[in-house]
Amino acid sequence: MRTTALLIVAAVLAGCTAAPEQSALTTPPPPPPPSPTTTTPFDFPQRPRAVPLDAVDPCAVLTEEQRVSLSLDNPPSPYVEPSFGSAKACTIRSTTSGNVARIALVLVSGADVWLSENAQVDYTVGTIEGFTAITVRTPDVHDVCNVEIDVADGQFLDVMFRDGGNSTAVQQDHLCLGAQRVAEAAMASLLQSR
Repeated sequence: MRTTALLIVAAVLAGCTAAPEQSALTTPPPPPPPSPTTTTPFDFPQRPRAVPLDAVDPCAVLTEEQRVSLSLDNPPSPYVEPSFGSAKACTIRSTTSGNVARIALVLVSGADVWLSENAQVDYTVGTIEGFTAITVRTPDVHDVCNVEIDVADGQFLDVMFRDGGNSTAVQQDHLCLGAQRVAEAAMASLLQSR
């Protein structure tokens, strides 16, 4: 009986409690506007000159001497890379390190495609031979690193360096250094031959 009386008193008190009046001090502020979903395009610095890739053989970009100095000692192997609009590409494996370099000549897009939030990558922007170079890391993919070089309007040189299945995984920082070295050699070669 006592419990029932306490419940009745509690219900009466709850029904008599007035809700606080809303005022400028108690009204929560409106939510902030949503962040824009598009990013401002990155303005690349002016290229020293255009280096079109249309007539380039990707397996001839690195000279034999460059391949030796980069420890890329297997013969270059040409193929077509469908993910880059059927770009001409070439892979070169190192039997010494077990790593693999790939050079792709992308003619369907500028390097700024990597700066779009649709790319969903982590990147840093630098230069190679005065050309904008973007080092790209894909989240949760640790066995590869890319360097993308803005060489001409609507074209870029893609250099990928990956772990070729070593028994001990190669650190991604090391792979990015490898990609940078291959990209530097490739640009030096392209600038000499074009």
